[in-house]
Amino acid sequence: MTDGYLWFEGLPFPVVGYSYEVLKEACAQFVIKDEDTVLVTYPKSGSHWVIEILCLIHSKGDTKWIQSVPIWERSPWLESNRGSKLLKEREGPRLLASHLPFHLFPTSLFTSKAKVIYIMRNPKDVLVSGYYFWTMTHVSTKPESVEQYFQWFMEGNVAYGSWFEHIRGWMSMRDRENVLLLSYEELQKDPRSTIERICQFLGKKLNPEELDSVLKNSSFQNSLKDFKITRKGICGDWKNHLTVAQAEALDKLYQEKMAGFPKELFPWE
Repeated sequence: MTDGYLWFEGLPFPVVGYSYEVLKEACAQFVIKDEDTVLVTYPKSGSHWVIEILCLIHSKGDTKWIQSVPIWERSPWLESNRGSKLLKEREGPRLLASHLPFHLFPTSLFTSKAKVIYIMRNPKDVLVSGYYFWTMTHVSTKPESVEQYFQWFMEGNVAYGSWFEHIRGWMSMRDRENVLLLSYEELQKDPRSTIERICQFLGKKLNPEELDSVLKNSSFQNSLKDFKITRKGICGDWKNHLTVAQAEALDKLYQEKMAGFPKELFPWE
């Protein structure tokens, strides 16, 4: 299963929009500045949704920016060809996104005061969402079935590697003052208080009307209806796709890989 991927440092990346040279330069030399806001996620964990929220917080609920500028330009992806170029040219505080695992991230992050938001999501929902995403797009190997993609996911042979290693790596940052850990599930369950937490973390004060606008215009239905890469955006959809045996196998691997982390860190079943 090596076709259809760009391999870098032993991990598979999408072939479209990425290059070995840009990845190498981004991981080794990119400078994260103190005033930057960095959103990190494993793919299919809600990054586009949270980018919309962050942009709306920045504009105090005004929708002009999100409606007039494409998302990849408002929050460029650090490791992509286009994103890397945009970020190099950008002055002042930057909003940037990345799917990079902890061990490949530019080391400048770890000595900076940049605000880091890490979003996680139930791996079963990530798996199902990933299956549909990679089936629809032309950026890497297409899975032929849920069964095949399940196997790839369990082995970490999917874009950006193992979900478990991604989470384990970034969890080591969870106690830092400049890191906010959030889950897709809590954002879905209680968007208002989660958005309030993000505002507090970023030091942004919004009045009630501004907060209402962020809430309304960043709702999954509102903000993502034009994206072809999003599907249902619900929690628990894995129950409609995974067999009992698959769910049990993933649970077993989860228990092995996530042993040592407090269970309350992860708000899913």
